[in-house]
Amino acid sequence: MFGIKFSLSLIGLILFFVAFADFFAPYPYDLQNREAPFHPPTRIHIFEDGKLSFPFVYKYELVDPIFKVYKENKKIACRLKFFTKTEFGFKFVSVEKPCKLYLLGADKLGRDVFSRLLYGGRYSLGVALIGTFTTFVIGAIVGGIAGYFGGRVDTLIMRLVEVLMAIPGFYLLLSLRAVFPLELSSGQIFLIIVFILSFLGWAGLARVVRGIVLSVREKEFVLAAKTYGASSLRIIVKHILPNTYFYLLVSATMAIPAFILGEASLSLLGLGIQEPEPSWGNMLSDVRNITLLSFYPWLLAPGMAIFITILAFNILGDSLLRKQRHESKGK
Repeated sequence: MFGIKFSLSLIGLILFFVAFADFFAPYPYDLQNREAPFHPPTRIHIFEDGKLSFPFVYKYELVDPIFKVYKENKKIACRLKFFTKTEFGFKFVSVEKPCKLYLLGADKLGRDVFSRLLYGGRYSLGVALIGTFTTFVIGAIVGGIAGYFGGRVDTLIMRLVEVLMAIPGFYLLLSLRAVFPLELSSGQIFLIIVFILSFLGWAGLARVVRGIVLSVREKEFVLAAKTYGASSLRIIVKHILPNTYFYLLVSATMAIPAFILGEASLSLLGLGIQEPEPSWGNMLSDVRNITLLSFYPWLLAPGMAIFITILAFNILGDSLLRKQRHESKGK
């Protein structure tokens, strides 16, 4: 289906750029240029004097330090360079000195928004992918155990699930994060966010998996495995849980956006990834000032990255669900 191919291509493209951020980002994420705060996106020109030319940019000069107004100096032109080694490493694109290349503008400290966007995606998407995987492993196993064994085991697990699902997720998220010290490295905070979001996410999944397992455990192939003396764990992992894979796959595509938004919410509130290391959430902290956003709209770029990524995963999940329903009707 077109929706599956389109969404997978878009997700693959995003992951590719984020994974190779060191190559595609023109500058390091923490490189500051105090002489260029709120620098607008650099215009790339391909025509010079009405003739087609190799891509180049003009040097920008700050003409109004108060309102951060920049103007191109048409006397100083710099060519773009592709696949070249720079002082920051081997880069896909760079620009000759004295010009600067800010594809999506710069923030208040003169840091390149595009570079920070790529590096920030490592944290935002890393939390989403690792957290989703952890959540679904825990939820599938716990739900499988509850459905397979039933009785007191099922009752105990389901009561725990109901308790977790009764607690407002966002407030529990803030409470759990507040338990940990604020003086932590971004790597430690990354692991904490993964733990918190996984802790919140597995309960609902376990409940649904348990229902599926209840309907599968009396099937002939399960009874045959018991007859041959297979252990309970082997039966659950090898014979029962594979029958839930399509539901888990669709649910995962729907859960990843929730993890992205969870990380963005914590980082936006200052409880997630800390400066100077970027994430899509903490990059949006300046956007809370509407006046600032009206003058420098390129600061909303992380929000657009979140929107496009979530849209791609939602399209993928919806397309997979439609495909499954179509195949069910065909049978």
